[in-house]
Amino acid sequence: MPSQRLQRIHQLKKSQLPRHVAIIMDGNGRWATERGLPRYEGHRAGMKAVREAVEGAIQAGIEFLTLFAFSQENWRRPSREIAFLMSLLERYAQSECQDLVDNGVQVHVIGDLERLESRGRKAIDTITTATREGQRLLLILAISYGARDELVRVARRLAERVNAGELKPGQIDETLFASELYTRSWPDPDLLVRTSGEYRISNFMLWQLAYTELFTTPVLWPDFTREHLFEAVLEYQKRDRRFGRVSS
Repeated sequence: MPSQRLQRIHQLKKSQLPRHVAIIMDGNGRWATERGLPRYEGHRAGMKAVREAVEGAIQAGIEFLTLFAFSQENWRRPSREIAFLMSLLERYAQSECQDLVDNGVQVHVIGDLERLESRGRKAIDTITTATREGQRLLLILAISYGARDELVRVARRLAERVNAGELKPGQIDETLFASELYTRSWPDPDLLVRTSGEYRISNFMLWQLAYTELFTTPVLWPDFTREHLFEAVLEYQKRDRRFGRVSS
C-alpha cells in the first residue's frame, strides 16, 4: 500500500489540481450492518476516514475540502442515533483540534446551527477559534445543512432587502445571489466525491455544484482512505471541463 500511495501521489499534476473538493460521506450504516454491528459503530469508524481525507487533501495540495457531515434530513433519524452523532462532533473537536492546528487546517462550519444543542455549538466554536490561523487547508464541515433550505434563506434575505428599499429586483443577478450563500467566501467545488456507490447529490450544494465534476466510488465511508481521494483527483484530471463552451 505505501508504494501504491507514493505512485498515485506522484501521478497527480500539481498544475491541474482541483482547488475545492467536496465529499458526501455515505455508507456508515451499511458498513456496520455488513459486520453485524450497531449503526453507531459505523459512524465511529467513519471518524478515521475523516482524518484520512483531511491528511490526503493536505498531502495532495488541495486548498478547500468540504465534508457533508450531517444533513437536515438526518434530524429525522432516531433520537439515540442523533445524540451519538452530536457526541462524535464534540469528540472530534476535542481529539482532532491540536492536530488540525499543527497541520495548518482552518475549520469553518456551515448549516442551520441553531438546531444544535449548546454543547454542539460550543464544540464548533472551540474548533473554529483554535484553527483560525490555519493556512494549508480550509476545511468546511456541513452540519445541519440542506441546500434547499440554504436557497430559501437566500431568497428570503434578498426579498427583505428589496422590501427595505436596499435594492431593486432587477439588481438581483447570479453574483448577488451567490453573495448570500453560506459559501460566499470560497470557490465552488471543482470535484464532488460520493462514497458507497450512490448516484445522487442528496440536497447538497445545489447552487454550488452547477459545474462540478462528479466521482462516485463503491467504497463505504469508513473504508475511505487518502488513496481513494488521490484516485478521484486523478480521474478529475482526465476530464475536459468546458463549462458549456466548445473545447479548442
